[in-house]
Amino acid sequence: MTPLELTHLAAGEKSAPVTDWAARIGWLVGLALFIALVYWLMREGWKWRGTLQGDLPELPTAPEEVGEAKLAVLSMSGRYHGSTTAGQWLDRIVAHGLGTRSRVELTLTEAGLDVVRPGATDFFIPAGALREALLGKGIAGKVLSEGGLLVVTWAHGDRLIDSGFRSDHAAEHTEWVDTLNSMIKKSLETTDTEGAR
Repeated sequence: MTPLELTHLAAGEKSAPVTDWAARIGWLVGLALFIALVYWLMREGWKWRGTLQGDLPELPTAPEEVGEAKLAVLSMSGRYHGSTTAGQWLDRIVAHGLGTRSRVELTLTEAGLDVVRPGATDFFIPAGALREALLGKGIAGKVLSEGGLLVVTWAHGDRLIDSGFRSDHAAEHTEWVDTLNSMIKKSLETTDTEGAR
């Protein structure tokens, strides 16, 4: 066969047109049902986790008092990445809206840490409940660069909770860690002094 004959033969061969529309539609409907099932299972898992964490008390709100305790020591805007059981960065807490990622405005006062989240539940961490602040790289399945996350450990009910925040200006994290830890140390010293009396 000459190259011209081969070209003519190849040009003459065509694939058969696809006419099995029922099979195509069946596959598309099956895929859509599968995606809906996966979404439904994820939603049920989220609700189930919230039910398991139902023993978590209501979140405290910021005190209404004015004066020295209300003066801001530090403030920061950024993102709230979620809360987990302390030390277990994948065990997300979803009860009372703590699992919802959102924008955040943090304000540290002598009374505690005020967490204001537009579109989500605000909460307040009293100064006496603060346990530790550190720089982390991951929380609730979100991984960032080393030191890219401000992790605040606090007590709520009988649990220790880690909450992760990322500032719009990551350079602020170190100042927050130092200020929070000195505030916690001061609070513990005051508690020890009062307990010794």
